[in-house]
Amino acid sequence: MTDNGRELDLVIYGATGFVGRLLADYLARHSPDGIRIGLAGRSQAKLKATRSVLGVRAADWPIVIADADDAVALAELASRTKVVATTVGPYAKYGAELVAACVAAGTDYVDLTGEVLFVRESIDAHHEKARANGVKIVHSCGYDSIPSDLGVHVLHQKVQADGAGELTDTTLVASLSGGVSGGTIDSLRTQIDVSRKDAALRRLAASPYSLSPDRTKEPDLGRQSDVVVMDGAGIAPEARGWKAPFVMASYNTRVVRRSNALRGWAYGRKFKYREVMSVGDSRLSRLFAGGVAAVLGGLVLGLSVPPTRYVLDRILPSPGEGPSEKTQSNGYFAMDIYTTTTTGARYASRVQAQGDPGYRATAVLLGESALSLVLDRDRLPDEAGVLTPATAFGGVLVDRLRKAGVEISARKL
Repeated sequence: MTDNGRELDLVIYGATGFVGRLLADYLARHSPDGIRIGLAGRSQAKLKATRSVLGVRAADWPIVIADADDAVALAELASRTKVVATTVGPYAKYGAELVAACVAAGTDYVDLTGEVLFVRESIDAHHEKARANGVKIVHSCGYDSIPSDLGVHVLHQKVQADGAGELTDTTLVASLSGGVSGGTIDSLRTQIDVSRKDAALRRLAASPYSLSPDRTKEPDLGRQSDVVVMDGAGIAPEARGWKAPFVMASYNTRVVRRSNALRGWAYGRKFKYREVMSVGDSRLSRLFAGGVAAVLGGLVLGLSVPPTRYVLDRILPSPGEGPSEKTQSNGYFAMDIYTTTTTGARYASRVQAQGDPGYRATAVLLGESALSLVLDRDRLPDEAGVLTPATAFGGVLVDRLRKAGVEISARKL
């Protein structure tokens, strides 16, 4: 960031949306005194209504009006603050102008996207200019993809500290409970619509290295499928039961591979990464895993075909909708990542937190990411450009999240 003399430290863009309100509430309760926060969006009335329920600490937070396709208003917004945190998706529809405004203004940026094609476009359009301007553009700072990216980060750190070689076959097993995100569904719709019209974009989205800096330099590790049903015994003895495809694997895996490439393949040139989901370890786990695979495949197919798309659009949650307070409180996630190193040693890491993954927990993850940029900028890795959470924040965010109640650990097995 090139200019510290800004009116504001942080602007929450999309503060009237479901996740935006959760983020604003988290920061109103947990940001240190003296942090200058603004609320931004399209409607002054809705922004004032959001501010009115945030408590006395937010009573004087400024209101900033900016539409997602108003380049002039977004440029003004970006010039007023050090950091922008945006929850406005699908980002392919509503994110490009804001990223461009932040890069031009020298303003750091964090978001919640899980859209491969949007991030690829952001990399191609802005990485070099953001590096030259000293700006950190950090996509995917929520449940997608901080647990995956930081989980592999701390796993690598532990292996490196022990002198145990490099990472090879590495698998994340997700366990979670929570509501279905309307924003995630809408992002899936958008990417399906874009990919249907362009075969090259379909191939790009399907590539395991679609977010890597230079895909031609990536190692040839054979087929890396994101839709896999597998026996946990093939992952680690501790991973009992059959595992189902994980809905966000096709995005998170690309983020982790980009982190490896941005670090000069520090995890290892033989680093092979996948993500699956636990469905329990009963004798029926294989059946359950197959059922999950069928449902996910049916969802993608259904959203791709107009007649079923019409029905699904009326059943699935819409953007801006979210789960009940009870569901948010009772939700949780636990991400266990297993690896074998080039020396034959086995290691595991865990990232775990209470709260609905896509909502309450995501507000913590995004909030602490934004605060890292505001409060810890001089301690962050000396990197700029379009970055991943691991390459932008490293251990600084790990420490912040631990203090916020997120378990992040790594151990030798």
